[in-house]
Amino acid sequence: MAKADPQRSCLGCREIKAKDDLLRFVLDPEGNVVPDLAKKLPGRGAYTCFSRGCLETAIKKRQFGRSFKGMAKAASAEEVLSLVSALQAERISATIAMANKAGRIVSGSDKVMDALRKGNVSLLILAEDISAESAAKFLAIAGKTGVDSFRFSLKEQLGAPLGKDIRSVVAVAPGPFADNLRRELKRYGNFYDGGAE
Repeated sequence: MAKADPQRSCLGCREIKAKDDLLRFVLDPEGNVVPDLAKKLPGRGAYTCFSRGCLETAIKKRQFGRSFKGMAKAASAEEVLSLVSALQAERISATIAMANKAGRIVSGSDKVMDALRKGNVSLLILAEDISAESAAKFLAIAGKTGVDSFRFSLKEQLGAPLGKDIRSVVAVAPGPFADNLRRELKRYGNFYDGGAE
């Protein structure tokens, strides 16, 4: 008989979900609440949904203090949200770099447009500072072909994991990298005012 997925409740909305669908937090040695995106850090864990609202509610109601039996230092919602967003952005950039090394990334406006027209794209990532005119062109084709589109990072940061100076748009070929990036970008969008188009 298959073992059931472990479940935990969100400190914000109190909904019970599978652990894999929740964001884990632990305490660092100084008692600061830190996100454990990879779910590998040692110690007792506390969980929230991948939701800005749930995290803000958990902090406002001092749920981390209760969960960690009074050992958690008080932190502002903005501090914790900023840390979550930064760590998620690092995780996304690292995945983009790995996908690029595996040959699953197309970048550069002309190449991306060509890949979109040929139907070789599963996921489209546009820099937050891409021009409105360029974004509209890519999004129009992505919409027609059913390709999910996300805003992430600035041109310079989007180019960095590819070893490029700047990139305004990146396309990801179908496969596990696209699936992982889609999940991570959705989660990132729940905390940051970028998110899916």
